[in-house]
Amino acid sequence: MDYIFTTLGNLIHQSAFFNLTWGNLIMVLVACIFLYLAIGKGYEPLLLVPISFGMLLVNLYPDIMKTVEEAAADGSVSAGLLHYFYLGDEWGIWPSLIFLGVGAMTDFGPLIANPASFLLGAAAQFGVFFAYIGAILLGLGDEAAAAVSIIGGADGPTSIFLASKLGQTALMGPIAVAAYSYMSMVPLIQPPIMRALTTKEERCIKMEQLRPVSKLEKILFPIIVTIVVVLILPSTAPLLGMLMLGNLFRESGVVKQLSETASNAMMYIIVILLGTSVGATTSAEAFLNWTTIKIFVLGLVAFAVGTASGVIFGKIMCKATGGKVNPLIGAAGVSAVPMAARVAQKVGAEEDPTNFLLMHAMGPNVAGVIGTAVAAGIFMAIFGV
Repeated sequence: MDYIFTTLGNLIHQSAFFNLTWGNLIMVLVACIFLYLAIGKGYEPLLLVPISFGMLLVNLYPDIMKTVEEAAADGSVSAGLLHYFYLGDEWGIWPSLIFLGVGAMTDFGPLIANPASFLLGAAAQFGVFFAYIGAILLGLGDEAAAAVSIIGGADGPTSIFLASKLGQTALMGPIAVAAYSYMSMVPLIQPPIMRALTTKEERCIKMEQLRPVSKLEKILFPIIVTIVVVLILPSTAPLLGMLMLGNLFRESGVVKQLSETASNAMMYIIVILLGTSVGATTSAEAFLNWTTIKIFVLGLVAFAVGTASGVIFGKIMCKATGGKVNPLIGAAGVSAVPMAARVAQKVGAEEDPTNFLLMHAMGPNVAGVIGTAVAAGIFMAIFGV
């Protein structure tokens, strides 16, 4: 009988019940809420499902993120499974490969057809630098402030990449979750700002059809952009270079297999690895603190300011062109591709169902991806990374 009771006692004490804290329970609840939003409401499920499940796992079984050093110290055979996934985030591998997939999936034609879209993408980055100043005022260090501010570009991979390059791995979990959360909530956050800053007449503006873009232009674009930007900001090469390589796969027409692999199988594999490992950085100890609250508030402010600045610059372009530019497309200057462009289309169609803004909004949207990578490169150059 003693053997039975001892065995049962060991089994009970090995269960998670004896190790759970109130913080873990809160994070389990947060993970379940995120799963509901992803599955029940359809908010960016490809991102939120793996992130929230990683959050669930690490708060039920913290050892799943045990490092190699921790494993050696307690005599374990190996580190936790998700720790090995997380190394790809820490080394900047997964974000760069995500950009490769995004480039292979995205048509840069609307941006090439209307180069003025670069200005809208650049204007939307104002939220990044606004948040940087705000983060410093709230007491975050320079590198931490830069890592947090990039959330304003609504670009999860760039947020993870910059945090790792600036040595802010302790903040990577809250930064990544905030960035991906706001990316998934683009359809909720942006429309009220867009409506508040535009008139009904402006929202009803119909833009001229974009000119056709030749195959040669589409092939030369990623090559020229890579040469120009990387010469000016070499630190952008991992992100911008992979984005442009993916697009060259797509447009060259001679590597169809590589394009399909990058935009489908590889992309989804990396999303699983990145999402679960990012979610697994949100243990109760790392997540439930005032710094996390600051990060989420600053991220929301940055995203809202980025959206507003894009719309305001769109209004300026509307005036300068005599009413030929619909200001709504300025909101697509953030980096959430293609969701921000779809939101611009949706808000415009609410006023006039015959108004098709999607392709016009894709120009600023692609420019926003490039702009956020450039903003990250500027921060890395400032801090000598």
